[in-house]
Amino acid sequence: MRFEGKNVIVTGANGGFGRAAALRFSSEGANVACVDLLKDDLSDLLNEISSSGGKAIAIAADVTQNTQVEAYVNETVSEFGGIDVLFNNAGIEGLISPLENYDEEMFDKVMEVNVKGVWLGMRHSADAMRQTGGGVIINTASGAGLMATPTMVAYGASKHAVIGMTKTASIELAPAGIRVNAVCPGVINTRMMRSIEEQTIPENPEEYVKAVSERTPLGRYGEPEEIAGLVAFLASDEAAYITGASYVIDGGLVNA
Repeated sequence: MRFEGKNVIVTGANGGFGRAAALRFSSEGANVACVDLLKDDLSDLLNEISSSGGKAIAIAADVTQNTQVEAYVNETVSEFGGIDVLFNNAGIEGLISPLENYDEEMFDKVMEVNVKGVWLGMRHSADAMRQTGGGVIINTASGAGLMATPTMVAYGASKHAVIGMTKTASIELAPAGIRVNAVCPGVINTRMMRSIEEQTIPENPEEYVKAVSERTPLGRYGEPEEIAGLVAFLASDEAAYITGASYVIDGGLVNA
């Protein structure tokens, strides 16, 4: 198994991408630290991992708080002995609103979670990875970080920032043997997409699904397990010469 004996942190582990990635890493032999705001929300995930013979721990943390990010890193190191992979995945969508009407408090919250949270995760995990000779960081960006996102000014800006931070971190951390890449999903079947659908066309969210699916060259939404597969590849030794890259996984939507 590719991750036998490896130690992996997954933030946003209660969400679609995070849950799928935690299960994927565990199925390939990794010890997984599952991080989310509420530990109780992770109980089903931990039960599923343990029932399959895997090892996982649940950690409650707000990724916008420096001390809590440092704490989830330290707890993982204490429990497992080190960190080999960080899937820096926690994020929120914010509002669907024209930029001139966008709520300032929500704008700040999106930036705190999606940008500061990613930076803090890289900052503290990199310190731990240096102690063991290197590691891998995979940040969740978005197709929204590669194109205009009308009515999603905060989310789009935050994901452009994640791609920029990924590039910078890949250069700074390469001498320490730490690879840093990003994944850029398109429309995927997750709770976040349900929120976007309902905010965009509240009277008939299915119309949004139909319109976006038709616009996507492959004609459908993606599944969280497909994102997890790409994340696992980027974390593996098969991707040992890949760093600073942002991988689009969107059924062709960005190019449509």
